Amino acid sequence: MKLIPSIFKKKKSYKIGLVLSGGAARGFAHVGVIQALLEKGIKPDIVSGVSAGAIAGALFCDGYGPEEMLTIIKDKSLFKYASFTVPKNGLLSIQNMQNVLEESLRAKKFEDLKIPFYCNATNLNTGKAEYFHEGDLPIRIRASASIPVLFKPVIMNDYTYVDGGVVDNFPVKPLQNKVDKIIGVHVNPTGFEKEVKGLIKIAERSFHLSVNSNVEAMAKNCDLFIQPEKVREFGLMSVSEGRKIYEAGYEGAIKALKKASLGKFK
Repeated sequence: MKLIPSIFKKKKSYKIGLVLSGGAARGFAHVGVIQALLEKGIKPDIVSGVSAGAIAGALFCDGYGPEEMLTIIKDKSLFKYASFTVPKNGLLSIQNMQNVLEESLRAKKFEDLKIPFYCNATNLNTGKAEYFHEGDLPIRIRASASIPVLFKPVIMNDYTYVDGGVVDNFPVKPLQNKVDKIIGVHVNPTGFEKEVKGLIKIAERSFHLSVNSNVEAMAKNCDLFIQPEKVREFGLMSVSEGRKIYEAGYEGAIKALKKASLGKFK
C-alpha cells in the first residue's frame, strides 16, 4: 500500500483536545488538572466531558479560570445542588444544579461558548450514548450528570436521559479525527480495595467498576493520560472536600506532565 505524503494528509480542525471523565465530587480534580495544564502553557482548543467532567468542561469553555470554577462548584454543596423527592424515578432532584448553571454560565447554548464543547448523556429509551454539541446547555449538562437511582432522570424531546457515564464515562469519541493531540483525564481510578463494607461503599465501588469498563481501551487514544491516584481517597459525594480533591488533581497532573514531552502540546 502506497503511503500518502504528510503534506497531503487532511489537517485536523483543532490542535489539542481535552477529555474529562465523570466522577461526581471527584470532578473537583478536573479543575486542578486544568490549572496545571494552563501553568505549563497548554490550553485545550476543544473539550469533551461527561457528568462531573461536563460541569467542569462547560465552565472552562465558558471562559472561567480554575479558581473561579472552583468557587462556583465548591460553594454549592450537594444539598444545594439536590433536593429530596418522593422516590419514584430517583431519590434526589438536581433541578437546583441546573438553576445554578443557568445563573453561572454566560453562554446559554453550546454555540455561544468560547471553546467548542461536547457532553454526553445516556438515552435510556435507545440504550445508547448521545453526544451533544449544540442547543440548550444547562439541561444537557444536568442530563449528563444524572446518576441513575440517586438522581431523577431528565426528559428531553420525550426521551429519558441519565448520566452519560453509564455507557461512556470517558468520551474520547467526539474528538477523534478532529484533533492532533488528545489529553485525557480520568478521575475514577479503581485498583485494589482491601475492604468493601457498608451499603454506600458497595454502591460506590459497583458504580466505579461499571462505568470504567471501557476506559482502558479508550485511554489508548490519548497522547497524554492523566489519572490522579490520590482521588481514590475521596467518595462520590465528598463535596465538602472539594479543595483537597482539586489539589489531588493538580498534583497528579504535575506528575504526569513531568514525564511527558510538553513540546508537542504547544
